[in-house]
Formats: sequence, C-alpha cells, structure tokens
Amino acid sequence: MGKDDVTGHGESPRQAPLERSPGPSAMNGVWLWFIVVSILVGAANGKLEEVGRASFQGARSAVELAIGLVGAMALWLGLMRVAEDAGLISVLARGVRPVMAKLFRDIPEGHPAMGAMVMNIAANMMGMGNAATPLGIKAMQELDKLNPRKGEATDAMCLFLAINTSSVTILPLGVMAVRAAAGARDPGGILVPTLLATCTSTLVAVTAAKILAGLYGKEPVAQASASWERGGPDEAPCEVAVAGPSGWRRWILGAYTLAFFFAVIAHWAVRGESARGLQTLSHALIPFLMGFLALYGLSRQVNVYQRLCEAGAEGFRVGVKIIPYLVAILVAVGMFRASGALELFTSIVDPFTSFLGMPPETLPVALVRPLSGSGAFAIMSEVVVKSPDSLEAFIASIMQGSTDTTFYIIAVYFGAVGVTRVRYALWAGLIGDAAGIMASVFFGRLFYSPPA
Repeated sequence: MGKDDVTGHGESPRQAPLERSPGPSAMNGVWLWFIVVSILVGAANGKLEEVGRASFQGARSAVELAIGLVGAMALWLGLMRVAEDAGLISVLARGVRPVMAKLFRDIPEGHPAMGAMVMNIAANMMGMGNAATPLGIKAMQELDKLNPRKGEATDAMCLFLAINTSSVTILPLGVMAVRAAAGARDPGGILVPTLLATCTSTLVAVTAAKILAGLYGKEPVAQASASWERGGPDEAPCEVAVAGPSGWRRWILGAYTLAFFFAVIAHWAVRGESARGLQTLSHALIPFLMGFLALYGLSRQVNVYQRLCEAGAEGFRVGVKIIPYLVAILVAVGMFRASGALELFTSIVDPFTSFLGMPPETLPVALVRPLSGSGAFAIMSEVVVKSPDSLEAFIASIMQGSTDTTFYIIAVYFGAVGVTRVRYALWAGLIGDAAGIMASVFFGRLFYSPPA
C-alpha cells in the first residue's frame, strides 16, 4: 500500500472515516517543550553559548550514530531475512503464540511480525543491544505492513514500543561489568532485583498501553489483515515451502551449539575467567546467534550469502531514513542538559523523590535514562565507582538495567517506518519508566545488604 492509497483520494464514502485528520503528535509537544525550556533556562543561566554548541553537537552525534547503525542493520536485517526464508520466524511465532496472540490480537496468525517481535524481545532480555535494534526495526517494518493509516502508529506498534522501552532484562551484563571493575563485592547481586524491577515496569507499561488504546479508540486494522491473509503483493506469509531440518542437518545444528559453548567454557576455565564469564555472555551470544542463523538457513536450503546481501541493502536505506528523527531528539536532549534545565528539574522533584526513599545520587540516573542511554550509563558508572558497595550505587545499577531509552527507541523505530504521529506510545513508555524507577528503589532497598 503506497502513501497515496491512504490519503482519501479516490476512496469510497464508506472508507473515508479512516482518513480523518489526526491531531498533533505527542512528540511534537514534548520536543517543543524541550527546546523552549532549554533556551529560556539557558538565557537565565547565561549558558546560551553552551546551548547553541550542544545543538550542533547533538546534530553531529545523530548522524554519527545513524551511520554507525547502518552496518549493524545491514547485517542483522540480512540475517533476519535468512531466518524468515528458512521458516525460523514461523517456528518462533508458533512457540509463543498463546502469549503473543493475547497481547497482539490484531496481528494475523503466522504473520512475520510475530516472529520478528519475539527475536527482538529475546535479544533485549539477553542484553544483546547491538542485535536488538535492527531486529526491532524489522519487527516495526512488518507491523507497518498491517498499518492502514501510514504515518500514524497502530495499537500493535504502541504496545510493541511499550514492551521495548521497559523490556524484561535477565542479564544486565554491562552494569555488572562496571560493578566488577569498580571492585564491588557482589557484582551479580543486582540480577534478581533488576529482573523484578523490569518485570514490574513491563507489566505497568503493557497495562498502560492497553488502557490508553481504549481511550484513544480502536485502530482499524481488519482491512490490512485481510489483505495479508489473501496473500497481497506487499505482504508475504511467514510459511515457506522448504524441507525442515532433518537427519544430518539437525545434527549439524546440535553439534555446532555444543561445540561453541564447550569451547567458550573451556576458554574461561583455562584462562581462569569463570568468575566473570556471566558478565561477558552477551559477547558470546551475538556471534553464536549469527552462526546459528546461517547454519539454520543452510539446513533449510536457503542461499544464505545471496539473501544476506540482498536484504542487507535495506539497512542502508533505513539508516538514512532515521537520521532526521535522531537529529530532532538528540538536539533537544543535548540542549536540555547544556542549559542547566536538567539540574533545575532535579532540584524541583528532589523533595518528592526523597519522600519515596530514592537516594539523591540516583535521581540524575532516573531522569536521564529515558533521554540518553549513554548519559545515564555514565552517571551510573560515576556513582558506582565512587562507592561500589553503597545503597545508592546498588539502586543506580538496578535503575540502569530496569528501563530503556524511551525517546531514542521511539525516534529510531518509528523513524524507520516514517511514523510521525505516535499516539499514546510515548505516554505508555514513560509510565513504564516511572514504574521501573520506583520498583528499582523498592527492590533495591529490599535486597541491599550493607558491607560487613
């Protein structure tokens, strides 16, 4: 379905209501608020020069970030195409169908979007950030094929974003590595409280998305779903007519898996690195998954190299497409921090956060986390290095692993499919962030044990 197909031109009167003119995007107001407040606070603080410099730095960083994503997207979008052609996406979709079908009732059974979302969520859970973003973009592209109103987020898109911005984290590997390097006596002590906090944020974000979906009104997706079920030209079913892995092909996959993990564990044992093996697990999982997807495609008689190159070209187009969205977000965030508005906002909300039992040192982490992942990580690292075994370091570590960068995810995922009207996706994500922060404080205090 092209853009002209959803403008209302040539549509019958019965279809016209689908093309009502929506109101301004929520991101429009938020972005404008960031810019205006940054300028006014910067003027009051005498930091207009820093604000202007931050705007150029943010624009440059956005382009550099997008270019850096191009290679990863080309690789992983290509691998996703191999997995789709081999039928692995269909297998994953069937495995989680009971849960996903209840959450995403508007997605037709067996649609590639299901499998793509599953792989993205799984990558986030295992801390595979480099792979999670391209997989999430692929899932958003599949969801956009079911979108009857291009440029406006559907309920499924909003729910998927809510799950992503509060995604369940099993292994907060980067945070654990910082704690270990700082000399914390129990670097892995944040595992259970982080899991509980991120489960809380995900549950709240999903609930908020469902409630907001009812308030915003039901999205008309039946027409697009029917088009896919008929096998329209733009929607390809997930099932493929190739032989499944059997005989020696299945043995190859099993042997590869066993050999890989045996080699990794043996290396850790020989080098005496078993104690930090869990912290480096994500570095092992990414190359393992690449090899597994390639072998799985080969076992299903897919021309892996050719399909990888053909589909990987899409990564370059997506990388260019998201640049304006990243520029808008990173410029606004950079100006907000440079103007001193973040410090001002921190001082205003400090009495409320203190009432909740949040240590003052962790408040910057909580405020920056939805805006900048690298910024929040740097602040968290500073708190941990300063006092590795303190309560504030423990809670800051949980905060870093329990939520995600909401504004960045919205900019990248929606930008990849040209969605400018995000509806309630931003609010669902921020509600999940707030729940994750409060849960981090609660579970941090519950699980923290002071050093003897």
